[in-house]
Amino acid sequence: MSPQRFQDSIQACVACVVACSHCATECLKEQDVRLLSRFIQLDLECEAIFRSAAEVMSLGGTGSEALCRVCADFCNNCAEECGKHAEMGTEYCRMCAEACRSCAESCEQMSIAA
Repeated sequence: MSPQRFQDSIQACVACVVACSHCATECLKEQDVRLLSRFIQLDLECEAIFRSAAEVMSLGGTGSEALCRVCADFCNNCAEECGKHAEMGTEYCRMCAEACRSCAESCEQMSIAA
């Protein structure tokens, strides 16, 4: 299976890796970081999932479609959580939510097309 057909999803996953990493790093700088521990954990889990998915898709791996579905689920969860924090004015959460929504859309389309 050619990895070229996954190119949009790969790029979306890589963008999410960057956004989630940045979001988690910025959350760690907040004054009461303990209140954000579950949120930071979600960012880190998403980052790991997105990185793995991008790598498998770039290989044209047989599990690419399944990983796209998993990515879409994680993206939607992360976008929802980041969206809540973005409403409080955190720009890094807004950017993360935006990247996750875009990735969810790309991965959902890829998993349907497969």
